[in-house]
Amino acid sequence: MFGQRIIPAISDHKKLKKFLASDLTYGILMNFQLAQLDDLVRQMKEANKKVLIHSELIRGLSSDEYGAIYLIQALKVDGIISSKPKVIEVCQKRGVIGIYRFFIKDSISLEQSLEIGVRLKPEFVEILPACCYDLVQEIRNKLHCEVLLGGLIKCSDQANKCFASGAVAITTSNPDLWELN
Repeated sequence: MFGQRIIPAISDHKKLKKFLASDLTYGILMNFQLAQLDDLVRQMKEANKKVLIHSELIRGLSSDEYGAIYLIQALKVDGIISSKPKVIEVCQKRGVIGIYRFFIKDSISLEQSLEIGVRLKPEFVEILPACCYDLVQEIRNKLHCEVLLGGLIKCSDQANKCFASGAVAITTSNPDLWELN
């Protein structure tokens, strides 16, 4: 769906400028203030980019379903990344991309996240950290969705292991890896 294997996580204006000049289409805005989003989304849309927002990492934005409704209705974002099932449900109901994000720190967190995912039926999940790439097939089989990996990807070898495991894309804030597409 994304048409790219690398999805940049953009957290400052320098990275935004690099992303806007790239051939990549999808980018994730995070670590900005709510007051900045309108202008940032406008810049991305004017450059024919698709806007994904990490709703829990926008300062001043409520990371619940009401914040998601604001992002979708007022800013017309293309998708939202969240660890909150209610946010993903809003995305599903309103026809935008909802990426259910979860952290795997142990077998209990994996099982809890999978239980939520089975009920939620997301189209996409993002798994962190990316070094859990050996779990991609298990997650795909249980949730019947596409898997993205993110977090702690430092080099192209690590990115390639993610792709070889079956991940459709990686998310990374490292601009040096954005060229791997």
